[in-house]
Amino acid sequence: MVAETAAVDGTTTEEALAELTRILTEILDGYGLDGVEITMTTVFHDDLELESVDLVTVGARLAERYGKQVNLAAYLAEKELTEVIGLQVGELADFVVASLRGSAGEQ
Repeated sequence: MVAETAAVDGTTTEEALAELTRILTEILDGYGLDGVEITMTTVFHDDLELESVDLVTVGARLAERYGKQVNLAAYLAEKELTEVIGLQVGELADFVVASLRGSAGEQ
């Protein structure tokens, strides 16, 4: 079950997960992988076999959707390599909501 925390713009963790699922499905379709289940606990590297270049694509799509306040590159730069390798989709959904919530004071 996904906790329903909401960002300032109203985006919930569930909605951020849905957007990430859409983005990841498009990327995976490009590799000929369809029907992959994506949940909060799905691991980018182990479960989806995505590489760093794919995370760049995810970051660009998130920035297009939510704006520059959702800066995936800065988020990943703060993590150790083992944390990036073990990154779960749910962590990224939470990051999106937290970034949007944090941007309220900047507007």
